[in-house]
Amino acid sequence: MAVPIIKHVRAFTVRGGGADYHDQGRDHWIDDNISTPMSKYPAYRESRQSFGINVLGTLVVEIETDTGVTGFAVTTGGEIGAFIVEKHLARFCEGRPVTDIEIMWDQMFNGTLYYGRRGIVLNAISGVDLALWDLLGQVRQEPVYAMIGGPVRDELQFYATGARPDLAKDMGFIGGKMAVQHGPAQGKDGMVAELTRLEKMRNAVGEDFWLMFDCWMSLDVNYATKLATAAHDYGLKWIEEALPPDDYWGYAELRRNVPRGMMVTTGEHEATRWGFRLLLEMECCDILQPDVGWCGGLTELLKISALADAHNKMVVPHGSSVYSYHFVITRHNSPFSEFLMMAPKADEVVPMFSPMLLDEPIPVNGRMKVPDRPGFGVRLSPDLDLNRPYDH
Repeated sequence: MAVPIIKHVRAFTVRGGGADYHDQGRDHWIDDNISTPMSKYPAYRESRQSFGINVLGTLVVEIETDTGVTGFAVTTGGEIGAFIVEKHLARFCEGRPVTDIEIMWDQMFNGTLYYGRRGIVLNAISGVDLALWDLLGQVRQEPVYAMIGGPVRDELQFYATGARPDLAKDMGFIGGKMAVQHGPAQGKDGMVAELTRLEKMRNAVGEDFWLMFDCWMSLDVNYATKLATAAHDYGLKWIEEALPPDDYWGYAELRRNVPRGMMVTTGEHEATRWGFRLLLEMECCDILQPDVGWCGGLTELLKISALADAHNKMVVPHGSSVYSYHFVITRHNSPFSEFLMMAPKADEVVPMFSPMLLDEPIPVNGRMKVPDRPGFGVRLSPDLDLNRPYDH
């Protein structure tokens, strides 16, 4: 049987949640008083949206074959990403068999190397790559996880990222990760407030429930070391993304300095096998946390995972809904998953990319079986206000 040929690549934008999960309404925990690299400026301290964390919006990539089969994926990228997909990346896909994913990735990456390498360009490449995998699954009528090796466990187990680890415990999650609210600019008083909050949460959840700190690139080595040392008394499991992503030397120093048994994790804002190679070879962390929608897509995540496996490191992707579930269920070095609590008060489990996707699975009692449906197993909601700002 002839292999279908890619006929059309289209890029759309949409606002209000979805893949750009920071694009939420007011009074959502994900925007409320979280330490960031901009927290040194009081005007931008209380809200991440104040400095523009939600300016991009969601990028939707749709790919159609000459037989009328379509696949799609979503990531962060908005209009800038849509321009890159339509005006540059589409040429490397249209006219090719749906099975040629590896060469399409290589040409997209090398064709944008002079202005890309990471950031918004890698977001766009990731969106195309994920759409290609979804398309191949639709053509073959197989779930993505079956095409990349098959499951190594029966179900996924999750920790929750949100403002209320105590509620997450009641919902059956294995741990809760809180956003750090104070950074170096708030000095000793800020650190005391952070530790007081951690102590209160530890008392609420008991000794065995995981608690972690997400620092979102906002600390320095000295502050992060002091915070980790003090937090060890309250059983902090790991300190995440404490430093700017390019400070590999700082991460290596931090990992040497944290209390024995505490892990250092990072990689959410890293990209490609080359970036993660630095994290591994410089011994920067214990767990890699690539986002499959930002690091280069599933094609690149598989390479990152193999590299990590050779270094005996875990890969626990940053929360990215079905796009990471299909990966995690197939990897021995990915023993659990992250779930972002997207309810405004983090008090209930709702689909992570709501309202974009139909059939998006959610954990029940902190666990989930990955649905046995073609591709990534989700559909784009017909109610979305999609905009196609460019064509080719």
